[in-house]
Amino acid sequence: MGKKICLVRLSAIGDVCHAAAMVTRIRQQWPDAELTWVIGKIEYQLVRLIPQVRFVVFDKTEKKQAVKKLQNALGDEHFDALLMMQVALRANLAARVIRAKRRIGFDWDRSKELHWLFTNERIAARKHAHVIEGFMDFADKLGVPPAPLVWDIPLEDSARHWAKQQAASLGPFVVISPAASKAARNWSVTGYADIAHRLVNKGYQVVLCGGPGKLDRELADAIKQQCAAPLHDRVGQTSLHQMAALLSHAKLVVAPDTGPAHIGAAMGTPVVGLYAHSNPRRTGPVNNLQYVVSVYDTMITRQKGKSWESLPWGTRAKGDDLMQHINVDDVWEKVRQVV
Repeated sequence: MGKKICLVRLSAIGDVCHAAAMVTRIRQQWPDAELTWVIGKIEYQLVRLIPQVRFVVFDKTEKKQAVKKLQNALGDEHFDALLMMQVALRANLAARVIRAKRRIGFDWDRSKELHWLFTNERIAARKHAHVIEGFMDFADKLGVPPAPLVWDIPLEDSARHWAKQQAASLGPFVVISPAASKAARNWSVTGYADIAHRLVNKGYQVVLCGGPGKLDRELADAIKQQCAAPLHDRVGQTSLHQMAALLSHAKLVVAPDTGPAHIGAAMGTPVVGLYAHSNPRRTGPVNNLQYVVSVYDTMITRQKGKSWESLPWGTRAKGDDLMQHINVDDVWEKVRQVV
């Protein structure tokens, strides 16, 4: 078996965190392997310092030009194996220009958007697998020896220094990262504000984190206005490395299904995840499923007339108000267990 390996996982932040754990396993078990990772422009900023990996950035906003750049970057290079770890059509189309003897994709049940057309091998089928387990199946298919789950995502020294200074000035603190990529996946402003107020009353500082987008900004402003206690606002003010370093110092992260929740888990920080649309057994923060507050089971049974066990794995509940069914006292009980 050759060990010249290319993997395609472009997005999103949480999934890239999961993929990083699989990459760590390959690096540790096969230190002589040559790894190339085709990755999205934003996601690259988080993992770019992982050693022994060559990154090829794929900017999806460039569309056809991005595929051409990928082809130019790889040229006539041949790989022993291509790990097609994303079923999105744009990832499949990008993978067409990558030359590889083995083109390993997802099993039939997890294969969507014509994914199977671009592969010649498939990972083993699983009935109910977490995303990170599905990614580890690619390493299994290669024959990489099993290993304990470890993330190795090095951060800039300057980011670590900044976060250490922040932690020293704040004292014990909890991070609330309230915004998901879609508004429907966000919990209520009053819920976040209530939890923040209770934490401050318990002697913790509360830091709001998030990206530079409009939704993040508006939600953070609304929470600050609603909360009777002062909050520390870092929304849109950190790089991904700074955010990761800050999360590593936090006592806890409270977040919906969004990138910072999975970064926090990768940094070893406890995470209270809030779920309604997707099954946390599949997408919840790794090693923190015991702290998840979820109404998914209720919502999916109400909408489909069946329990999640009887539905295709990954079936999502739909609706703009599902997250509002999460009870603040249920969230506080999970928070209290940690802090």
